[in-house]
Amino acid sequence: MAGHEIPEPADRKQVADPRSDPQTVEETRHSCDPAFRHGVVVGFDGSTSSERALAYAIGMASRSGSGLIIVHVANRLPTTVWAGCEPPVFVDVPDHRTEVLGLELACADYLSEVPWVLVERGGDICHELEEVGREYSADAIVVGSTHGIVGRIFGSVAGRLARRAQRPVIVIP
Repeated sequence: MAGHEIPEPADRKQVADPRSDPQTVEETRHSCDPAFRHGVVVGFDGSTSSERALAYAIGMASRSGSGLIIVHVANRLPTTVWAGCEPPVFVDVPDHRTEVLGLELACADYLSEVPWVLVERGGDICHELEEVGREYSADAIVVGSTHGIVGRIFGSVAGRLARRAQRPVIVIP
């Protein structure tokens, strides 16, 4: 229509510059702090075996002069929501354990030796640890061993990760 111009919204953000190189846009999507590139990834959930894995990873990062990427894969509790005759909807209800772990780690004296960052993920533990390792170009992934009947029935996280990972996996008993 002549004479009627629709203004652009003031809060509109440009997704990508059409003149830019597509690889540059991809690199900025997964950018992480360079201090942690080629660091040590460790899975941590506050259990005894993950505390042992964290202690080993701290020593490894300290000896190599690299950063420590502590990964907590949060439990996502699938909740089914039934809205009348519509199909059920599954909602992820996050736990707040990562916040508690972060506060505990921030107060820990033993982490003062190395630079560290806490990363929260949700989903399959093996996949998320490997994904964080890929994003940070980690030199190794350190995990604690799984004890008990659940590990024997379903397979341990350490065993599944060792079979599929693209980088060294160190399992701490």
